[in-house]
Amino acid sequence: MSKTKKLVLTAMFIAIGIVLPLAFHTIPNAGRIFLPMHIPILLCGLVIGFPYGLACGIITPLLSSLLTGMPPAVILPSMVCELAVYGTVSSLLMRYVLVKNLFAKTYISLIGAMLAGRIIFGLLNAFIISVGDYSMQMWLTTAFITALPGVAIQIVIIPIIVLALQKSKLVEAEQFA
Repeated sequence: MSKTKKLVLTAMFIAIGIVLPLAFHTIPNAGRIFLPMHIPILLCGLVIGFPYGLACGIITPLLSSLLTGMPPAVILPSMVCELAVYGTVSSLLMRYVLVKNLFAKTYISLIGAMLAGRIIFGLLNAFIISVGDYSMQMWLTTAFITALPGVAIQIVIIPIIVLALQKSKLVEAEQFA
């Protein structure tokens, strides 16, 4: 895949990461429940690779916050770090997991990135952002229980999109080798 194509696709994922949450935020607390900004970041990491997934994970929440006010400034630093981890870990796992089956490789990379991002989210809240006010129960509730619909959406939809992009030849099969 050419560098130009990677940049254009990354820009597209950033744009989706700004627009998609707007549809969800008409519902109270929908961002924390459905995690709409996470989807394009994870896709970017899985499909385009490193360092584009990292850039997408950093730029998307920053631009979204500037343009739409979401995420709010209070949670912006932790979201930038969490999404940067999603973009980075998904791309690195996709590259280095030695599994021939694209579907299995995508699931391993996706779930690994989701867990790594949630761990970073919890650590940042525990030790930097909400020191003393953050507990394991709060982390489990926020990262997994409240977000369960979003996690389910990601686990179901993202591998299907990755396979569709590969079959449509929008991204080359070598990207997944």
